[in-house]
Amino acid sequence: MSKRVIDNNRIPALYTSILYVCAFLLFLEWLYPVQQITETSNINVFIIYTLFCFFISMLQINWILSFLLKGFGLLFIIDGIFFSQTFLSSLWFEQLYMDLSFNLNAIIFQQWYDLTPLFRSILFLLLIWLMSYLLYYWFVTMKQIFLFVFLTFIYIAVLDTFTMYEADMSIIRTFILSFVALGVTNFLKEITRESVRFSWIKKTPVWVMPMISVVLFSSLVGYASPKYEAQWPDPVPFLTSTAENAGSSRGGGSIQKVGYGEDDSRLGGSFVQDYTPVFQAAATEEHYWRIETKDVYTGKGWETSSDPEFSQQSNGDISLDTFSGSVETEELETMIDFQGNTEINKLVYPYGIEHVSSPVEAQYQLDVHSEAIHTQIDSNDASLSNYTITYGNPSFEINELRQAAERNEDPQEIKERYTQLPSQLPERVSELAEEIVDSEDNRYDQARAVEGYFGRSGFAYQISNVPVPGSGEDYVDQFLFDSQAGYCDNYSTSMVVLLRTLDIPARWAKGFTSGEVIGDDVGGADSSFDVYEVTNANAHSWVEVYFPEVGWVPFEPTQGFSNLSDFHMDLDNNEQDPLEQPETEVPEEQPNLSEEDEDTDAAAVASENNNPNVNWWFVTFGIVALLILLLVLYKTRFRWSTLLVAMKFRNKSDGKTYQQAYHHLLKLLSYRGMPKDTDQTLREYSKRIDLRYRTDAMSHLTNYYERILYKNEVDDKEAQQLTQIWKNLIKEIMA
Repeated sequence: MSKRVIDNNRIPALYTSILYVCAFLLFLEWLYPVQQITETSNINVFIIYTLFCFFISMLQINWILSFLLKGFGLLFIIDGIFFSQTFLSSLWFEQLYMDLSFNLNAIIFQQWYDLTPLFRSILFLLLIWLMSYLLYYWFVTMKQIFLFVFLTFIYIAVLDTFTMYEADMSIIRTFILSFVALGVTNFLKEITRESVRFSWIKKTPVWVMPMISVVLFSSLVGYASPKYEAQWPDPVPFLTSTAENAGSSRGGGSIQKVGYGEDDSRLGGSFVQDYTPVFQAAATEEHYWRIETKDVYTGKGWETSSDPEFSQQSNGDISLDTFSGSVETEELETMIDFQGNTEINKLVYPYGIEHVSSPVEAQYQLDVHSEAIHTQIDSNDASLSNYTITYGNPSFEINELRQAAERNEDPQEIKERYTQLPSQLPERVSELAEEIVDSEDNRYDQARAVEGYFGRSGFAYQISNVPVPGSGEDYVDQFLFDSQAGYCDNYSTSMVVLLRTLDIPARWAKGFTSGEVIGDDVGGADSSFDVYEVTNANAHSWVEVYFPEVGWVPFEPTQGFSNLSDFHMDLDNNEQDPLEQPETEVPEEQPNLSEEDEDTDAAAVASENNNPNVNWWFVTFGIVALLILLLVLYKTRFRWSTLLVAMKFRNKSDGKTYQQAYHHLLKLLSYRGMPKDTDQTLREYSKRIDLRYRTDAMSHLTNYYERILYKNEVDDKEAQQLTQIWKNLIKEIMA
């Protein structure tokens, strides 16, 4: 080894620096494609950390100091991206420890798709850290750079062929850098082998100029020269067609990326959460962002019964009526702005859309079957980057919904199309539907009964370990009777199918939920608008139920989600129909009574009036005492309810009981004047409560609550410890 290693002390730092800069620039060619071929939204932070690590390695400072500097840089970056707590505080380290513990457990059990974005980012930063050492050893110490150059060319070529990454300029940059690095390396090897003195080289780097000139000239000639067309056909279509469905075993092991997609023909399987922003919307109300509906349930997923039938919309006016004119509406406006490289060639719109306007000259095609509104520019499908929608936000009157199906028949076309079910649907599904609605006598209450069935029956919301039905299994039947765990597609599809077995027209709708409020500044004077950020994680499906003379009404069966549509009760609309008013009774003519008869009747009446012999003082005292007792019970209701919840919490440590205890804590805090703000996350709220009571109890309870809700994690030992933390915090609040 000593014969091969060049004594770097004899080589001026200028030349080793040139080599290491080439190594740094070549490594950047590995980083540039990451943003396009992965879900990474901003690669700049990783490039900055790469520059930081390479600069420290080039300085060749003490390894302990180098380790501390690079490690601190890594922690500083993940803090800026993922943490809301104070940097390097106890809560900060606690969150980091919990995240690392969860991911290490996932690695042990080979649950690779459960790794969190924080952990994946740490691994990526560690890789950059290690590469700064490795490339210094290859390029500067050993002068063995050909392997890395060769791998870089292969990496870029593969990405250019099989991904959306365009590597034309990347290949040229890599060619120039590689030849410069190889030239410097071989020159230094020759100098060392021949023991050439460096006295003249230290004075001037003139010898480098001819080499750089040759490399640049060769690159320019190669770029400008005419080239043959490709002699081989593109291998991607061949490989795609050949490998389609190859090795696909979707029996519970398929992993998908969350987000809006076109193909819903085969639902199920786990997915990876993705918080990449899709669009931002300025709106005054929360509501669903609708894209389309589907009507045919196949037993595995959803399809449309008809090919698209487009209706040209003129002047931005949208002729889509999902509900009738009798529904109360409020005229509103929303502005939508798509983020990054997101492309959806359809409008995302709220219920009641009336008009859309865009900065570009766009055309709108309404598919009358799926109710998707396709966007076009110059008659070609195109995604609009921003647009404004005017809409009538509906509010459905509950009494009208209860009476709609009794007063009117469903249109035959609606009934035939939206009560379709596969012939092989297991009979126990319809039997369950009958059981759920057994005590309800109208369509609205029946739909609400099915909507609330999953929450009453212990169904769990989870995104991992969600099975996919096999060839002989039905998707809904599997969810209702076997797994009883899944996400929005499972819940919404099951509700539609259950309603259809009752001959209630229902359909499957998809789009996005309202997203998270990130601000209220929309650049205007109107402060009623909030800015919502909608990410891939907000992709969602829900249910629409048909009510005659009303239209399609949204319902939300998914655990942990609430219906974003508005309902109200018209208390003044309970007057009787004039045709049903009771007739005025004509008093019968009384017979003439003798004086004796009159005395007898008067005595009878007096006797009847005096029989009760009620002591009104005792009645009044009893009512007052009862009111005082009710008032005391109301004032102390949280103490009694806390005692009951604590007893249940002590005896049972399952996830459902913990969620009830946590919700009780939120109610108590709201009662004590510390409610959670609508634009506040649970973590931000817990931090606020901890600051108020100078503790970290709320953060502990919230972390465990989120793990139960989103990851279905239940730890009996930890739950027992949290029981005491919960009790102590309750005492502190009620003190």
